[in-house]
Amino acid sequence: MHVIWAEQALLADGWATDVRIDVDDGRITAVTPGAPPDGERTGLVVPAPSNAHSHAFQRAMAGLTERRGPSAQDSFWTWRQLMFRFLEEITPEQVQAIAAFVQMEMAEAGFGTSVEFHYLHHAPGGAPYADLAEMSGRIAAAAEVSGLGLTLLPVAYQFGGLDRRPLGAGQVRFGNDAGRFARLHEGARASLASLPGDTRLGVALHSLRAVAAEDLLPLAGLGDGPIHMHLAEQVAEVEEVQAALGARPAAWAVEHLPLDARWCLIHCTQMEPEETATLARTGAVAGLCPLTEASLGDGIFDGVRWLGTGGAIAIGSDSNIRISLAEELRQLDTSQRLRDRSRAALATAGRSTGRRLMEDAAVGGAQAAGRGSGRIAVGEWADLLALDAGHVDLTGLEGDAALDSFVFAGGTGMVDRVWSAGRALVTGGRHVRREEIVERYRAAVAGLRREI
Repeated sequence: MHVIWAEQALLADGWATDVRIDVDDGRITAVTPGAPPDGERTGLVVPAPSNAHSHAFQRAMAGLTERRGPSAQDSFWTWRQLMFRFLEEITPEQVQAIAAFVQMEMAEAGFGTSVEFHYLHHAPGGAPYADLAEMSGRIAAAAEVSGLGLTLLPVAYQFGGLDRRPLGAGQVRFGNDAGRFARLHEGARASLASLPGDTRLGVALHSLRAVAAEDLLPLAGLGDGPIHMHLAEQVAEVEEVQAALGARPAAWAVEHLPLDARWCLIHCTQMEPEETATLARTGAVAGLCPLTEASLGDGIFDGVRWLGTGGAIAIGSDSNIRISLAEELRQLDTSQRLRDRSRAALATAGRSTGRRLMEDAAVGGAQAAGRGSGRIAVGEWADLLALDAGHVDLTGLEGDAALDSFVFAGGTGMVDRVWSAGRALVTGGRHVRREEIVERYRAAVAGLRREI
């Protein structure tokens, strides 16, 4: 057992001072406001949200796709072709080193868990590795090094589109029919056996474009973990789904899938107002990645309507072009302001913008991760984020104002400590194994980071 003591902490029922948090075997066993200083002492502690959507390998591409291509207008679809080219040579060893680096950056940004939407399964050219779950094992091995909590989501991916065209170059590394994917999923379960007890296994259905409609429910039934799926991200995707299935993606999903709290629907940037409200009422969480959605020109998620309808949100870093909890939250709110010409778009009468976003991301992120965390309360995993009370932009601030400063004025530089299921991963803003992880990452990407 160990003790964390905070001058102030955001508990499930609001702010408290002089808070003692007892942790045993990774879980919070007692929360005592008004306690005398003891144990690890810090200034301000809040729940550390889960990073709900990551494609770890794409971190090595960051900054390499910002030139105009041969197309008259670059888009998500032209970026996607560059990503497929990048995949033509990346190895399992490189994926492991990149994933550990990504998980390290997530911890340093204030995240307590990584939810890996893992679709890179096979060797270049599409041939399976001798161990069908080789790449899942590499993500698990990365988590052993980083210490960050992991929810692994092996991704079912069958076709290049709703016309069931074959997968193309690069993309063939993702593909499995339903039977082989079930075996891969079981192999992924075995690969997690050596990780701590907070590790979770779920399943991801890549999208309505890439998985046969008749296979969606059987594949979603693999295990009892969370179920994730990309939905309504791009205009062209909406048009393709509507033409093939007779309905827009969100409307089709509500009608044909058993959406509930186990489901996390990623992006949802192309929805009509009624679709937004209807989907929010299913209990599914919206997995939002505002920095990537801006980078790829996806569109703006209707956060005002979704949250106003009682919908849950989780935050992810997706392409990992920039891993920053604060910047993701800021981008989510400021995109609403730009669209609606408003301010403090997501604040409520009782909670400032920063507090609402942090609390909702923590609770919704735990839901998306299938993880008992998201609140500083007895029985929850001790996923905790301590801000640096000595940071200049936190001078004289407490409570909601401190979180507003973190989201809108500070960012990652304010992160002091992070615990994942009680494991102390970050101290003084730096991961405890930073040098080792960075060195391996440098070696891994030396042959990959070139103009693509």
